[in-house]
Amino acid sequence: MNASNHTNASPYTSRTPDDYLNRLALPIRESLTPEQLEAFHQLLSEAIPKPSAKLVDLRFVIDLVVSRFYVVLFVGQDRRAKQRKYIPRSLTKIGNTIAVLIILLGANLALSAFILLAGYLLKSAIGFDLLPGHFPNTVKHFFDRST
Repeated sequence: MNASNHTNASPYTSRTPDDYLNRLALPIRESLTPEQLEAFHQLLSEAIPKPSAKLVDLRFVIDLVVSRFYVVLFVGQDRRAKQRKYIPRSLTKIGNTIAVLIILLGANLALSAFILLAGYLLKSAIGFDLLPGHFPNTVKHFFDRST
């Protein structure tokens, strides 16, 4: 198989160094010594990213009328190199912190609303009434008693 033929290539997530070495043109691959092949194999095995376990792996797509967006949220141990090629500015750090807080508060609000709605629907389904009578009458009765 030459380098321009990718029809039998395995999915990106399951590729091995041998997949890449097999994509070399046969005359080039045969001209390499076993030591060179082993060196390329070692180099490729270090270069291929290895997935890490994540506590949260949330991926979903939002389809709008005019465009499509995807949302990805990963939570897991940071295994990246500690040195960065750029140093984020303090304004960027503050903006990222605010964005994370808004996302977490929004997720918390959505989850809380879902739990409350599910609880209300469950309560209604089993016929349990927390406040007998109509709610406005109960509130009015409560305020009339306190005055």
